[in-house]
Amino acid sequence: MTSTAQREAEMTAWRHDLHANPEFGFEEKRTAAFVAETLRSFGIEVAEGIGGTGVVGTLKRGTSNRAIALRADMDALRITEATGAPWTSTRSGTMHACGHDGHTSMLLGAARLLAEEGGFDGTVRFIFQPAEEWGRGALAMLKDGLMERFPFEEAYGLHNMPGLPVGHVETRAGAVMAAEDNFEIVIRGKGGHAARPQWGREALVPACALVMDLQTIVSRRVSPADVAVVSVTELLTDGTRNALPGLGRVLGDARSFRPEVSAKIEEEMRRIAQGIAIQYAVETEVTYTREFVPCINHAGLTAEALAAADTVSTKTSSDCEPMTASEDFAQFLAHVPGCFLFIGNGEASAPLHHPGYDFNDKALLHGAQLNAAIARRRLPTI
Repeated sequence: MTSTAQREAEMTAWRHDLHANPEFGFEEKRTAAFVAETLRSFGIEVAEGIGGTGVVGTLKRGTSNRAIALRADMDALRITEATGAPWTSTRSGTMHACGHDGHTSMLLGAARLLAEEGGFDGTVRFIFQPAEEWGRGALAMLKDGLMERFPFEEAYGLHNMPGLPVGHVETRAGAVMAAEDNFEIVIRGKGGHAARPQWGREALVPACALVMDLQTIVSRRVSPADVAVVSVTELLTDGTRNALPGLGRVLGDARSFRPEVSAKIEEEMRRIAQGIAIQYAVETEVTYTREFVPCINHAGLTAEALAAADTVSTKTSSDCEPMTASEDFAQFLAHVPGCFLFIGNGEASAPLHHPGYDFNDKALLHGAQLNAAIARRRLPTI
């Protein structure tokens, strides 16, 4: 039987290897092969290529027909690492800046723990998902028949949280992470010489006015009782130093927790763009897409997950603030009830998506034990 120290050392070695070899969404071929090979070494049934590069492990014990899913994400980000760690990324411009290397290692650790020690009655699906960062991996797995081929009744996921002490767990019932919508507004006018603005219908001033007017959606059109964010992240034109642009593009994203709020943001954005077109005698075109759905935790199963966490964690909390960041795990919770939880990555941790971020190896054992505790509580032996 593997000792606690051996488990921790093994997960740390896995994590460092994955960190040094990051792969972007749907490119996780090495990572997926490593996951599949490791799961098979535990005697776990494995299916590969689900939704592109996804991996599903299946572990059955006892006689129960019940099944739950434990999920980890595998993809990295297009960020150049600046940690200086011995296990730093070997792939320029790509790094595990969100801790998915840790999430994958924790779930592998839980798989080994459950395979060796059991303690549950039913089926555990270990879902290793690609392309979480751009909100496509969960849908790809679902469209590839995940629920039909590997059915489960509940789903649980963990994400590390910088600033939260290692060993701590927090979550909340209901909306825990926001939907993300993306938008692009194109402004078409008539460019010309910077010295003769009256001869054209340049796009930059209307674009600047549009950026400011979009800020009134949250402050004046969405109820103060609702949480919403509208962020302009890019303003691009075809102008140059002495030429006024005839084309402008305003891009960004919006966050909300309810479909009605998302619909209101889109409605107001289109109305504002139409007003800009009239005011400045230009043409506007709005493209509005919904990339992530809200992550909604089931109240009863959130209580169950926290009860499991109480057995392995130093502190648990059921009232964390809803986050306006988004999470692809929400797609699974749109099909089955479950819970998404945050575990501590340490108070000194750099922020997520930062060049200096690194997953805290001290959190690996806690995450593995938490995954296993949830499985054992939701699939109890009689």
